[in-house]
Amino acid sequence: MLGRSVQQDRDQVADVVIVGGGTAAGIAALELSSAGFDVVILEQGQWTDPALLPGNTAEYEIAGATHWHPDPNVRAKPEDYPLDISRSDLPVWLYNGVGGSSVLYGGIWARALPSDFAVRTLDGVADDWPLTYRDLVPFYEAVEKEMGVAGMAGNPAYPPGFEPPLPPAPIHLPGRTMAEGMNRLGWHWWPGTNAIPTRAYRHQSQCVRYGICRMGCPEGAKASVDITHLPEAVNNGARLIKGARVAEIPLDSRGQATGAVYIKDGQRHLQRASVVLMAAGGIGTPRILLMSTSARFPDGLANTSGLVGRRLMLHPYGSAVGVYEDDLEDWLGPAGEYIASMQFYESDPDRGFVRGAKWSLLPIAGPMEAVGKWTGHGVEGRGTFYGPGSAERMRSVMGHMMQWHVVPEDLPEESNRVELHPTLTDSDGLPAAAIHYRVSENTERIVEFNLARALEAHQAAGATDAWVAGRRLSTGHNTGTTKMGHDPETSVVDSYGRAHGVSNLYVIDGSLFPTSTGVNVTATICALAKRTARHLIEGDPAVEVPA
Repeated sequence: MLGRSVQQDRDQVADVVIVGGGTAAGIAALELSSAGFDVVILEQGQWTDPALLPGNTAEYEIAGATHWHPDPNVRAKPEDYPLDISRSDLPVWLYNGVGGSSVLYGGIWARALPSDFAVRTLDGVADDWPLTYRDLVPFYEAVEKEMGVAGMAGNPAYPPGFEPPLPPAPIHLPGRTMAEGMNRLGWHWWPGTNAIPTRAYRHQSQCVRYGICRMGCPEGAKASVDITHLPEAVNNGARLIKGARVAEIPLDSRGQATGAVYIKDGQRHLQRASVVLMAAGGIGTPRILLMSTSARFPDGLANTSGLVGRRLMLHPYGSAVGVYEDDLEDWLGPAGEYIASMQFYESDPDRGFVRGAKWSLLPIAGPMEAVGKWTGHGVEGRGTFYGPGSAERMRSVMGHMMQWHVVPEDLPEESNRVELHPTLTDSDGLPAAAIHYRVSENTERIVEFNLARALEAHQAAGATDAWVAGRRLSTGHNTGTTKMGHDPETSVVDSYGRAHGVSNLYVIDGSLFPTSTGVNVTATICALAKRTARHLIEGDPAVEVPA
């Protein structure tokens, strides 16, 4: 609850305050500030110079496994908040800082498919989205230009019209080798589509193919919004407040959000605003809403449906690795994906499950990853990289590996959820997030079926050995915890992300998703954020924003 110790930031009321400085925030902040809106962005982390990211240093893999790890429990920086995962089948990945998780994502770019928006209609499970693929197409197209997406037009897995603005990166030796194997099987593949420019583009440098995109891009090439959007938004006049940990969204007597209470350097402040956009991610947004209790919303802000924090979806993926006789230079990027396959994406009733998975062929980042893929997941009968013969074994494997990542559609379960921890807190004394997540039987079946097919693909491509290197692996695709829908009794927000019952409060991040889709989520998060920002610019009749 809002207390007397809170300091109000200026007398000025911003048009919009955005909670979080990550991907969705960057998209919305640039759109709104370009239209003349007074925008304030509250980000609990800091703004990191890309040159300080570890990818072009000798110790990059050590840094990526410690203070640049995508798991905040491992990274444990002051701006992170702890996650209790004792009741979760896998860790949860996210990044707190300017740019958000786009700083540490791989840059793989995939639109959701038309079927993803109609799962209830097509398969009789979960829910249809309150919008369609066609509704999002103009916003996909716009953000693909802003993010410097590189790929090849004409992918038959999609309707006509998916035309990335930049040409694709080379699929390199691993991609060519696997493509030949997929051709032998008659299976779909397509050159990788990545938000990683193949030439200098707008605010981005040309990709130099470090192959470590998942640890951040020291070249400033990969499309993270701290590069692509937020500098321009700040130049437009948007104010970015770093080190600002949001604790509460207070309401006035009419039940309207008045802004955001945040903690900075131990002091509580109120940034007043006409409109509040929640962009703290699939874990952070429900955490803040659950902390924002009042007489009107005793169970958390906008939580009359009881669904805030529920229906958490995490895309637990599987990895199938192959070793090849030829040196494939498997460390060369982008990573990103060399090629992708949607062969087993759509539902087939003969498989014993609904929905499917997207495959991405990725490089091996370095020797630590190679060792981990070989020994870290119970692989037996292949020797080790330690003791007699280990040096020769390393020489025979390094550069000779490639991996299929199998990302399943993870259907929503209300029991999978984010809650406030009763005792564990962050460095400012706010409740930590407790994660309850169990992989469903349907998701397990999707992964097992697709891993078996991925091993067949390795065999067809000529692998000398292939195995499953991991299951229930973390993606950072944290979605579903503030479900969008038309009915306030069965959803938290409407199709524009506006909260049912609080007309000037919006959610614009991945927590909106009614279903997780079976693809990487960044493209759809960006398109939804731009759609909501445009809706505000065009004038939402339920919201009063000064002209």
